[in-house]
Amino acid sequence: MTASTTPVSQAVILAGGQATRLRPYTDTRPKAMVEVAGRPIIDYQLEWLAGHGVEHVVVSCGYKAEVLQEHLSGRTDGPTVTLMTEDEPLGRGGALRFAASGLRDAESPYFALNGDILTWFPLREFTAHHRAKGGLATLALARFRTTWGVVDITDDDRIEGFTQSPVLPLWINAGVYLFEPGMTPLLPVKGDHESSTFPRLAEEGRLHGYRIDGFWRGVDTAKDVKEAGEEIRELQGGALTS
Repeated sequence: MTASTTPVSQAVILAGGQATRLRPYTDTRPKAMVEVAGRPIIDYQLEWLAGHGVEHVVVSCGYKAEVLQEHLSGRTDGPTVTLMTEDEPLGRGGALRFAASGLRDAESPYFALNGDILTWFPLREFTAHHRAKGGLATLALARFRTTWGVVDITDDDRIEGFTQSPVLPLWINAGVYLFEPGMTPLLPVKGDHESSTFPRLAEEGRLHGYRIDGFWRGVDTAKDVKEAGEEIRELQGGALTS
């Protein structure tokens, strides 16, 4: 197997935020432990990563870390998981850098995931795309789904119908990344990488995007929990293995 086809075998998951918009679900647990269709978000993520060759995952914890620790300590399959607890909130960029310090191989690329997203797309294709572009980091991109209803209106102001929460022809950061090892020292020690590291890399031409063709859902609010659960139940039976 050549370097260009070798699967990425390590990942980090950010699970340290308080996720106040997910209350009351997060009153007693971190966001990665919120259940969607009967399973914690992190279980879906670990299963997805394992199915694409990931063997070691570092989970960056903070709020209610003990709940995650108890849950993950009972696992008997899937990737090996290392939990690292932030002594203070580091921000998303700082948490990524902190978690990356726990990876077993500091000289190899790694996936990074936000702890509040559910997605299934082929990580090997994502990896191949990243390597073909030759950048330092690649962001998975998802179609933007508005939370507002859209009115279909003609040029003469006649309303023809309504569409609730449609997917728009725009792309957003899906919260799944593939980083080369050289990315880690460029992340902030404390703060948000999306307002510091990413803009700089974009200006330098070292940041690329991969457009997801598959299921993606951010779980940011209590409403999202319900809607994501309904979508997953519809997908169960085949599509979740992509």
